Amino acid sequence: MQDDLMPGQLLARGVCRHLLHHGFVTVEEMVPAPGLRLDVMGLGPKGELWIVECKSSRVDFTSDRKWQNYLEWGDRFFWAVDADFPVELLPEGTGLILADAYDAEIVRMGPEAPLAGARRKVMVQKFARHAALRLQGFRDPGVTASGISP
Repeated sequence: MQDDLMPGQLLARGVCRHLLHHGFVTVEEMVPAPGLRLDVMGLGPKGELWIVECKSSRVDFTSDRKWQNYLEWGDRFFWAVDADFPVELLPEGTGLILADAYDAEIVRMGPEAPLAGARRKVMVQKFARHAALRLQGFRDPGVTASGISP
């Protein structure tokens, strides 16, 4: 299966493994609102929500025009890149995670911007539904992440 994964997906796997060591559960490719897709969202042991955008190259980063729209959907925002990525391109005031396919390291914490209670409730519900549908899809190939069978 690893051969089928794209470089950003391999980074996401390492990030998810690392966040699990910090007590976070994660989902990949979650849609918080139409037109947005988060690479990784982590739900922490105290209900905190972290967003991680995985960038596998300079081109991948410079072509991302939506990342600032992600900030309102989590308590912290991070970039995840590999050791060869030119980190000076990344905006100040954002978190930084160095990752590979097997693990990661939080180099710089993203600033905390706590979600309002109503937004947090919606996001935790979306997280739970996304995770449940993904799990159901493993048992029933007719189920997709949106819940709609083809």
